[in-house]
Amino acid sequence: MEYLDFELPIKDLEEQLSKCIALGKESGINIDSAYKEIEEKIIKTKHSIYDKLTPWQTVQLSRHPSRPYSLDYCMSITDNTFIELHGDRNYADDKAMIGGIGKIDGKSFMIIGQQKGKNTKERQFRRFGMPNPDGYRKALRLMKMAEKFNIPILTLIDTPGAYPGLEAEERGQGEAIANNIRQMCSIEVPIISVVIGEGASGGALGIGVGNKVYMMEYSWYSVISPESCSSILFRSWEYKEVAAESLKLTPKHSYELGIIDGIIKEPLGGAHYQPQEAFNSLKSKILDAYNELEKLSPEELVEHRQNKFINIGDYNG
Repeated sequence: MEYLDFELPIKDLEEQLSKCIALGKESGINIDSAYKEIEEKIIKTKHSIYDKLTPWQTVQLSRHPSRPYSLDYCMSITDNTFIELHGDRNYADDKAMIGGIGKIDGKSFMIIGQQKGKNTKERQFRRFGMPNPDGYRKALRLMKMAEKFNIPILTLIDTPGAYPGLEAEERGQGEAIANNIRQMCSIEVPIISVVIGEGASGGALGIGVGNKVYMMEYSWYSVISPESCSSILFRSWEYKEVAAESLKLTPKHSYELGIIDGIIKEPLGGAHYQPQEAFNSLKSKILDAYNELEKLSPEELVEHRQNKFINIGDYNG
């Protein structure tokens, strides 16, 4: 387990617990009372940290290297029935955007998401979860396929933003994202979107126009990352914590502002502590949302989705 700076008190206690267990095994002494005492301290310390996270700490936790990524969710919630589909039928198969079909409790879903990597080689291969235009065009191709065969769509958002490289701009990054947003507004099957980690800018919104939009408890969703916001406003990344506070990017803020429909509970400390528990929570929420949306006609689904985004925000003339 890797620990973030603000998690170091937990690390110290868990090291004490490991030493206590090792000592008990070596000496044959009953350590039950000491074990329980340290375990209670760990739980108490976790609550004192995770119940009072700052927005910047929430951002850090969403980027935890041990956190589950889209493919982990895909395989778990479909009981390993997920079959990945490739290519945009135009230029390339973008490895930062994954998509395919899988069954959730016997019901077929088209699942699309941004995929990061678990080590340096994978992160380079996946471009750190930052799709090129080819990725967004692949996502749209799969959405249109789902619409054709009346399959509901699930999108898993986890990106620091669309890829900003020269080749992405040359192939029409902005147009690809804008076209996805426009087309998703008129797709006639249920769309459920979940921010499982980072949800930054148009890179997130390019697969985020859903009838239902949710966020995992330790994720964030914003027009820009705190670091980029800080560099634009203050010409320095040093004010990223101030920017994170001002951006109102946490799940609680997004729910209060009417941007999302709900928050999916994670295990104490994040999905990486008990991944299966996080998978089960997400699966349950998806099924609840689908059971509600399947009652709507294609026309009602389109109207429902469009009205949801039209009604976000307030204007005072």
